[in-house]
Amino acid sequence: MSILSIRIEDRVKEKFPEIALAYTIVEGVQVKATEPEKVLFMRKIEEEMRSKYNIDELKGNPLIRAYRDFYWRIEIDPTKQRPSSEALLRRVLRGRKLPLINNVVDAGNLASLKTLIPIGLYDLDKLLPPLVLRFAKEGEVFQPIGGKTEVLTENQIVLADAEKIVHIFPHRDSIQTCIRENTRNVLVVACGVPKVPSNLLKEAAKITSKYIVMFAGGKFG
Repeated sequence: MSILSIRIEDRVKEKFPEIALAYTIVEGVQVKATEPEKVLFMRKIEEEMRSKYNIDELKGNPLIRAYRDFYWRIEIDPTKQRPSSEALLRRVLRGRKLPLINNVVDAGNLASLKTLIPIGLYDLDKLLPPLVLRFAKEGEVFQPIGGKTEVLTENQIVLADAEKIVHIFPHRDSIQTCIRENTRNVLVVACGVPKVPSNLLKEAAKITSKYIVMFAGGKFG
């Protein structure tokens, strides 16, 4: 299933004309613990980010501002629930290291830190096309990674396949399609909101794919 597209529902486009997604597929990965030399590469990027950014000045960064503004529009307080890319950057700027989950997830987190773009990773073989970014239906359920099943409301934007919700846009992924040891093919999705240039989204998806291949093998194109 190397050919895949994601449609954005008309209602979502009408309310948020600048919402966009960039996505790639990485095929043939081998999921395992991140190798020590790759961990050193992660630590090098962390140091680069510490030298580049000041935690007290983050709210003035255009990308971080764009995601915060979007969170307010969808009724999420970004000071209580940070956009994932900002949360990773804050973690690093406070002197902490990126968590080590597995080589694919670690590569995705590193790319999100590097680009400041929220990145979603999905087991491609657990997706049932078509994929649509749409408003949730009242009462739909979502099974998040690391949390209890949630009942959704119709004002929430979700990424769904033909049978389930795989992502609450732009910040939470489903346990049903998460990256596991037996994952072989990965869908990479860079989440864009108003005021985030499309070229940055495409670059973020590309960087993520490059990091995944570097960490876990496989190929993309």
